[in-house]
Amino acid sequence: MADEGPTRLEARASEIDPRCKAHPEIGFLIEDAKGRPADVQHASVDTNVPAKGKLVIWLMGNNTALFDRLNSYGLHVIRPHYANRWFSICCRQTPVGEHCRGNIRLEAATGEDFSDEVDIPKPDGMMERSLQFVRWLRERHPEGNWDQFLTEDGSQLRWDDVIVSGSSHGSTTAARFAKHVKVSRVVALCGPRDQHQVWQALPSATPENRYFGFSHVLDGGWTGDHYCRSWELLGMHKFGPIVNVDQTQPPYSNTRRLITDFDVGGDAGRAHSSVQPGSRAYKNPADGSFMHEPVWRYLYTHPVDQVGDATPLDEGCDKEQRQD
Repeated sequence: MADEGPTRLEARASEIDPRCKAHPEIGFLIEDAKGRPADVQHASVDTNVPAKGKLVIWLMGNNTALFDRLNSYGLHVIRPHYANRWFSICCRQTPVGEHCRGNIRLEAATGEDFSDEVDIPKPDGMMERSLQFVRWLRERHPEGNWDQFLTEDGSQLRWDDVIVSGSSHGSTTAARFAKHVKVSRVVALCGPRDQHQVWQALPSATPENRYFGFSHVLDGGWTGDHYCRSWELLGMHKFGPIVNVDQTQPPYSNTRRLITDFDVGGDAGRAHSSVQPGSRAYKNPADGSFMHEPVWRYLYTHPVDQVGDATPLDEGCDKEQRQD
């Protein structure tokens, strides 16, 4: 039989779990203003590829190009609908509290009461929506072996087998969640940020060597020292130097901190979104193939116990970013 590639599935969170509700006060909707579904969730797996027994939970917009690559590595992928629109609404005061955004991120992820600024119950948090989605996938697509990511009684996800990942805002929530719950790995594309917050230095349930980051040097989060600050507060400097992927080959000194400086025409916006597969990514002009294919494979599959040499803190990276 011919290789058919990944199987892609989608379902509305509100149809899987009738407890799901909208929270329009933070832009968290089930239907948009025109009545179109706003809570569609996505999943994909390639059953033709030997499975690695890891589930990637992607905390940003649907990205089929990325998911296809993750599936080709033997990874399962889901993208739950969760509260990620609050960022432009909450924690807007100056100075912002040092735990304000971190607490909202944790509440949005867990559905537990960590913040006074939002009220996100368990059925609307990322954890529960992911659990309900995997249960649905187990029933609707048994050939995908989704059951392996559930505990024996089916009451929880096996978080030790979960890779939490995202870009930008989603990468920051992924890292905040991993501080609270032990996961297999964190992959932060163009992030994490939250420059006025201090949660990055909190004790971590997820071992520090399991955090990976990738950024373009013209991204405003990089030029503003937001990413280098988070990476050091998360302890990623203990496992290797900052490595430019355009000047070296895998395994990139076994580091956790990767950067690129390919030509984006000075466009910070393009730089920000260029580190994931898409129209703004680095491509070979001869055939249009993505130049960072080895980077993405490394980020999601490099053995976490293979680490680089510790490096000193960068005195040029501003870690004291406070508002007056």
